[in-house]
Amino acid sequence: MQGTPMVCRARSAPKYRYFSVRGKFPAMHESGSAAVVGELYDLPLTVLRDHLVPAEPPELEIGVIELEDGSAALATVLRTEMVDGLLRSGDIRDISYLGDWREFLHREG
Repeated sequence: MQGTPMVCRARSAPKYRYFSVRGKFPAMHESGSAAVVGELYDLPLTVLRDHLVPAEPPELEIGVIELEDGSAALATVLRTEMVDGLLRSGDIRDISYLGDWREFLHREG
C-alpha cells in the first residue's frame, strides 16, 4: 500500500456486515455481527490524504472501526446512505459468513 509497512493482520470486533461490491472490492458496514479479517498498515496521513482517499470508490468513506481487542483503527467502510440502494440493485453481496476478502476471492476463483 503505497510503500507503507504492514503492521499485522487483524480482526474487527464482531459487529459488522461485510460485502463484495460488484465483485470488485470489499466493504464493511457497522450493521451486523461478523468479524472481518484485514491488515493494519503504518500509514502516514499524507498518504491517506493524497493517494488513498482520492482513489476510493464513491461507495466508500474513511471511518473508525473497532478491532477485536477493543482498540480503534481507521478503515474504509461502506457509506450508510449507499447500503439500501446497493442491496436493491443487487450490486452488493453479503459475504459476512466469510469475513475475509481473500477467502472470498479464492472461493470465487
